[in-house]
Amino acid sequence: MTPRERDYQLMMSALAEAARRRDTELDGAEQAYQDSAAQAAGELARAEGEAAAADRWAGAAAAQVLDVDREAARLWDQLRRARGMRIRALGELPDPAAVEALPRVALQRAPEPDAGAAPQPPRQSARTLLARAAERIDDTVRPTAREPLPRWALALLPLVGALVAGATGLLAAGLVTFGGTAVPGGVVVRALGWLAFLLAPSAGVPVAAAYAHRHGHRLDVGGIGFTLLGGMIAAALLSLSFASSR
Repeated sequence: MTPRERDYQLMMSALAEAARRRDTELDGAEQAYQDSAAQAAGELARAEGEAAAADRWAGAAAAQVLDVDREAARLWDQLRRARGMRIRALGELPDPAAVEALPRVALQRAPEPDAGAAPQPPRQSARTLLARAAERIDDTVRPTAREPLPRWALALLPLVGALVAGATGLLAAGLVTFGGTAVPGGVVVRALGWLAFLLAPSAGVPVAAAYAHRHGHRLDVGGIGFTLLGGMIAAALLSLSFASSR
């Protein structure tokens, strides 16, 4: 083999090696391009999914804000109609606090748990707080309806009125008698005694009303009448007995 042929053969071998390296690098570049394109497509799909989820979350949050605003306005209107509440002093519904004024932790969707910090109590939602406020306002504006006393309790009301009126009358008689003696302030004691005499017929009404309220009932007009009837009879008998004794 001549030197020229040997040089030619070496040049062809080097050219084939260069072509093989070029093909290998082209294949590697093509594979890297395909891998990068697939990864970019996956990241794009994941970003689109997160964007759609964020849009749904924002829409739900906006709907919840509107719902909470309507419920707060309704409760504020009920509060203005509550008994003993001055409308001018209460004023109109206040505007919600600006986002810049809220604490940063209130704006987080899911705060990261801190292993070293003490466990925080679960945060109550706005709907829960509004529902609790609505229960309190309903108790103020519309108190719970109480049923009247049963019939067997109505039959005992004259006896209750008579017993309380009798006890009050005896106390009044004692005050009048004690005030008639030569004691300091006797005139005031006698005046208190006569005032107790005047209040004796109706003294059983507060007792009967307190008993009915404690057991979840109400004392209606009929119950008040029965109690006053018993008290008046007892007061009349006491007055007659005191007059006959004198």
